[in-house]
Amino acid sequence: MIIPPDQVSADALGGLIEEFITREGTDYGQIDFDLSVKVEQVKHQLDKGDIVIIFDSITESVNLMTKHQYQEWS
Repeated sequence: MIIPPDQVSADALGGLIEEFITREGTDYGQIDFDLSVKVEQVKHQLDKGDIVIIFDSITESVNLMTKHQYQEWS
């Protein structure tokens, strides 16, 4: 189930975003961006719908996925 970003507290959303960034191990090329810049980029992607917040009822967990990952998962 997709959860709209405005239904998640700011603290919880921040934690989800930071976990997503560190889990993905994203390579930004030769330029190393600060965590705050990466967080803003992910927030922007959430706003655009490129990344979605997912609640998995089987594991009772919340996660961020790219839209493509969600389409493969669901």
